[in-house]
Amino acid sequence: MNPESPKGLLAGTDGHLRCWWHGGYEDYQHYHDTEWGFPVYDDRRLFEKICLEGFQSGLSWLTILRKRENFRRAFAEFEFERVARFGEQDVERLLQDTGIVRHQGKIRSTINNAQRACELVEQEGSLQEYFWRFVPPAGERPDQMTYEKLGKLSQTPTSKALSKDLKKRGWSFIGPTTAYAFMQAMGLVNDHLEGCVIREKVKDAR
Repeated sequence: MNPESPKGLLAGTDGHLRCWWHGGYEDYQHYHDTEWGFPVYDDRRLFEKICLEGFQSGLSWLTILRKRENFRRAFAEFEFERVARFGEQDVERLLQDTGIVRHQGKIRSTINNAQRACELVEQEGSLQEYFWRFVPPAGERPDQMTYEKLGKLSQTPTSKALSKDLKKRGWSFIGPTTAYAFMQAMGLVNDHLEGCVIREKVKDAR
């Protein structure tokens, strides 16, 4: 971070200040500016993101982002009705796919979660209707988001509740920290820092 910039903010390629984590990488900055924190209501994208957050565990999101198109090809564009029908041949195929993270537990978890997603849609109507019930109540998070405050928010009571409910429904690889990262990315919260050029755009979109 530029020592002259407010803590937690980093100038992008256009000179505007953004959340530090884009790191000056063009693809990461594009993700920060156009996806992270903007509200998502599409079931396929919600399912994709919660699966990729599971694959990210122990890795950086940039690693997953740069493999995202490979993941989409490998997992039928994350159409969960199709992924739910994957069998052992698909598991073996995915374990040989060098374009993705070849972790057997996470691969099997994605197939399991696709099956659970189908059940959830039958029970709740859509993934959108379900996940958007987990917008945190007023007062759970600070109104003014700073670098220091964000650093203390790896999980929240709402992300714990989401994780607990999904696990009860049979989902896997979705702990409270993963659940909160999902909430941040899908716009259930706006964790762009104060002073970030994108914060107000996300606020308006929400």
